[in-house]
Order: sequence, then structure tokens, then C-alpha cells
Amino acid sequence: MITALQFENEIDLIIANAIREDVGDGDHSSLACIPGNATGKAKLLVKDEGIIAGIKFAQQVFDHVDSNMEVEVLLEDGTPVKYGDIAFYVEGSSQSILKAERLVLNAMQRMSAIATKTNHFVTLLEGTQTKILDTRKTTPGIRALEKWAVKIGGGENHRFALYDMIMLKDNHIDFAGGITKAIQKTQQYLTDTNRDLKIIVEARNLEEVTEILQSEGVYRILLDNFDYADTRKAVEMIGNQCLTESSGGINENTIRKYAECGVDYISSGALTHSVHNMDLSLKAV
Repeated sequence: MITALQFENEIDLIIANAIREDVGDGDHSSLACIPGNATGKAKLLVKDEGIIAGIKFAQQVFDHVDSNMEVEVLLEDGTPVKYGDIAFYVEGSSQSILKAERLVLNAMQRMSAIATKTNHFVTLLEGTQTKILDTRKTTPGIRALEKWAVKIGGGENHRFALYDMIMLKDNHIDFAGGITKAIQKTQQYLTDTNRDLKIIVEARNLEEVTEILQSEGVYRILLDNFDYADTRKAVEMIGNQCLTESSGGINENTIRKYAECGVDYISSGALTHSVHNMDLSLKAV
């Protein structure tokens, strides 16, 4: 997994690029009608229900735009919210508040939606040993925000990107000439390059599970699009040799049944690619 420093660098890049994209050579709407020395105060108003996320990110945005702005936090990330709740107040230069407004709202609305959906899935898994994972099916350029939101919602992060874990999926296996060859080549590559990366291997059926188990050093087997019966069989076959992960079209109606098959993890791209933004507003007070 990526380090804390790598993650913070990602967040800094997201903020810098978003401000570049949105502000360009100046917020001319504010510059045209608001004096440079004018100060103001605004509140982050919740107009929806769910799990709030992105408050710490908002603080980083405000600090990036203008370190003199002051933020009074009323609700922490991960708090259940309802219509009318106020998450925080921000006070300082009126121009600076307006410059940061859209980035804060865009990020928090999406992060809160992801945290809310993740929390719902976590609730559905209560009483089982199974944990919910995100995937790389994220919005290009803001993956760190979306994976952060999954954590806030109570889920766990899968690999961050292609560089922090080995994941041998169907195309890798087919291009490499089969499961065993793909695993052997991968292990040799890790030795040759002196890299310490965990290996996950995807199985499309029970026969492939059997073949994967003949190789040592596999961290987790991904059971892709297995039905309940084959998932239970696979979990029994694998035992304690490595961890298990179910994936492929699993939704809120089926996630509990897959968890009851005994898998360690369930991964869902829907946590990040199929959400409806939470309704939030930044209003002057």
C-alpha cells in the first residue's frame, strides 16, 4: 500500500491542479465586485442525509488558498448528518472563501456520497468476518479523495494503483500463458527487481483455484463472478493457505450472501463509480 507521505503528496497535487483548473489567472467575478480587503464568514450547510466526508480536505483547501482563513469545525468526518446540519464555519477574506468554494463543495459532495454508500455496505456486513474493499474504478485524477472517503465510511482500501500491489487478472494470465507461468514470472520479477509486493491472483472457476493453490507466495485469491455454491467450495479449498476476495457484480442485495460464504473481503467498484452526490451548500452568514 502507499505510504502516508505518498498519500499526502497526492492530496497536494489534487488541490493544486483543481485550483489551477478552476481559477486560472483569477476569479474575475469576485475581483470585479468585492474589495480585496473585504472579510466574511460562511457555513457548510447539509441539505441531505448520510455520512459527511471531506471536512479535513476542505481545511487543506482553505489553507492552500489562503492560510489566514480560519475554520471552525462542528462535525468530524464520518459523522451521520441530516438536513439542516452545519459542518463548519469558515471566516476570512471574502475573495478567498469564494475562490475555494467550488472545490470544497465538489469534493465534499462526492466524498460524502462515497462514504455514505460504503457505510451502508459495512452495515450490511455486520456480524460477518467480511470486509468491504474499493477498487481502481475511480475518477481519474482524484483517486486519493475517493479512497479516503471509503475509509471514512468504514471500508478498506484495495491497492491504490498499479505500483503498490501485484494483481494477476484474466488478461495477465492469458497473455503470460497460464496461471502457473504468470505466478512464476511474477515471483522472478519481484526477485530480480528487489521489490516486496503482495500478489493477488484472479480465479474464474474452481479449476483455476486448484491451480493457484499449487503455487506458494500468493497473498489473496480473487474469486471473480463465482456463484454462492462455488464461493463456498472455494473458501473451503483455500482454507488458511491465503486470503479470499469475492468480486464481480456484487450489490446490496447479494453482498450479505457472499459474506456468509466465508470470504475475507468483497470488492465493489460501485462504491466509487455509482454514487449520487450529497447535497451541500456553502452559504454566507
